[in-house]
Amino acid sequence: MGKSIYKVRPSDYWRIGEHENWFEEMAAEGLHLKKLGKVFATFEKGEPKQMKYRIDISIDRKISEDQLDMYAESEWEYVTRDKFFYVFSSPVELNAPELHTDSAEQSYTIEKLDNKIAGNAFFTGVATILMIGMLSAIWFLEGTPVYVLIEGWAIQQTILAAFIGYTAYTSLRASISIRGLRKNLLEGKPINRHASWTKRDRRRSAFAVVFAIVIGLSAVIPIVQLAKNKTETLPEENIDLPIVRLADIEQNPDLIRDGPVYMDDGVDWGNRYTFKWGPFAPVQYETNEGGLVPGKMWSDGSGRYSPSVHTKVYQLTIPAMADSLITDLMKWYQYEEDKEDYVEMNHHNLDRLIVYEEADMKKIFASKGKGVIFVLYYGDADTNTIVDEIEKELFRLN
Repeated sequence: MGKSIYKVRPSDYWRIGEHENWFEEMAAEGLHLKKLGKVFATFEKGEPKQMKYRIDISIDRKISEDQLDMYAESEWEYVTRDKFFYVFSSPVELNAPELHTDSAEQSYTIEKLDNKIAGNAFFTGVATILMIGMLSAIWFLEGTPVYVLIEGWAIQQTILAAFIGYTAYTSLRASISIRGLRKNLLEGKPINRHASWTKRDRRRSAFAVVFAIVIGLSAVIPIVQLAKNKTETLPEENIDLPIVRLADIEQNPDLIRDGPVYMDDGVDWGNRYTFKWGPFAPVQYETNEGGLVPGKMWSDGSGRYSPSVHTKVYQLTIPAMADSLITDLMKWYQYEEDKEDYVEMNHHNLDRLIVYEEADMKKIFASKGKGVIFVLYYGDADTNTIVDEIEKELFRLN
């Protein structure tokens, strides 16, 4: 028994003439087909030989013993199969007659395959359209695609949708090709058994390798996100994280932490920090922190003074994305306010600074290099104090 040689199959499986031509060229080089896989074909190394190969189609995935015997009597030996495609070979010198001498009759053997592939193309096409619709809503419904990209919610799903879309495209091409082949056979045009496979094969192989790498890498993203994501109660004392703390904003020694409002999994979600990872922002923090100053009331007399701060912190992989991220954060956190009330300010140490103030609420968006910070603060501290704290943390991110 000769040595087994594995080769990537050329072109697409439905291109019958190209496959037959490829098998014959391999046989002429001493590689004789033994098995067909999804991606690879297995050959046995031997003496170069002039062979003819023919592919017959059976949608029922089983050719009867009577039919195999009939082919054998005509000097066609069964070699292997892949799904609906049965491969037969015969040495050229035997001058075996064709499996199908009547093209019109042969066209009927692929009618069921034509219908099946068309059905596959339809369903994968519908699935692709639905997935595109759902993903478009995630990416564009709020008009914040850069924010969605940085947060990394939908990257893997989008690449998966691209794979399904590619599958739909492949099914459509298969359907069109098989239908064209059937039409040609009905018109008496035989299969082109000398169709070249080399050019299309190289292009397809290069695309398949790149696509496989992207799909493989994308599968790692949710695993890393899950492994790195953590949420913990924010300690009252300072910790070595690049986040803006309520105590630093308030600068009031009487500030204390009130009791937890909502506890889940042992985390005080009113005083918590969450670390997240994404390929475009490997360092992300989101925090909530609230406090209470005993004996102090809100300026409008509405109750005890209880300031709070919500922050989002990003260290970007690509600093050039900072401007777009700030623009999207503004859209994401803009509620009923007028856009004109968001004031862009000049700051000698920051690349970008945008401030919104309304009564006791302040929203501040700032960037420096690869760092971006958003702060939503309720309290009576002045804007400059908050900006100073943001500036300190942005320098830590760079």
